[in-house]
Amino acid sequence: MDNLNKKRIYIALLLLSVFFFALIWAGVRYVQKLDDPVITNRIFSTFSIILFIAIIIFVIAIGILIVSLINEKSYSKTNKMIKGVIDFLFPLSLFIGKLLGIEKDKIKGSYVNVCNQVVKTKKFDLKPEEILILTPHCLQNAKCPHKITINEDNCKQCGLCPIGDLLKIKKEIGIQLVVATGGTLARKAIIEKKPKAIVAVACERDLTSGIQDVKQLPVLGVLNQRPNGPCYNTQVDLEKVKEAINFFLGGKYEQYVSKTDSTSNSI
Repeated sequence: MDNLNKKRIYIALLLLSVFFFALIWAGVRYVQKLDDPVITNRIFSTFSIILFIAIIIFVIAIGILIVSLINEKSYSKTNKMIKGVIDFLFPLSLFIGKLLGIEKDKIKGSYVNVCNQVVKTKKFDLKPEEILILTPHCLQNAKCPHKITINEDNCKQCGLCPIGDLLKIKKEIGIQLVVATGGTLARKAIIEKKPKAIVAVACERDLTSGIQDVKQLPVLGVLNQRPNGPCYNTQVDLEKVKEAINFFLGGKYEQYVSKTDSTSNSI
């Protein structure tokens, strides 16, 4: 039940979005009962049927999502439908949330948590090189003179920002790492690297748009920390990054670390 509680904001907004569509459907049905011309009535009848079918799909998808979150179990045949409904209702959920006075970042953060949990209901057993850590350049210390968006290996691992720790993880198990300056470069990196899964570090806004852009790949989002405000010397919980990587590795993170250590010692 804890998994559901952490995502309750977006789940509640999804349900309110469906209720909104139900109100529209009820309004259409009411208009149909008035003495309208035959052609107008046919148009309303068609719209009413389409809207009713959509509401049924929404209810089924959200119902399966809630059950899936509670049981932590994947219903693989419905994953595409669930993700489609989650994304389709996202703009309306944001609008309803705004009317209710809920902060936009809270809604987007809840959306990321829901999407993460949908991914976590599946099972993965990938190799390190099939996973990409995608991070924003604002993790780098603002005063650092070394350009890492072109080549992350330019990092000197001085310890003043998390990039050095992420680079250590990359070298430790052989995972891919890209530091991007924006969505365009991030999408380009995904095309070039061809990962089978992504661990994305970013703010609520960028994670939300990124997850929606990369529909064909499983993405686990890790929210960055902003002690100095947005887009400036941000931080990230490295344990959460490792947990996400470990999930995609099928729980074999330590095995790959040990393998790398033994290879280094033999050399």
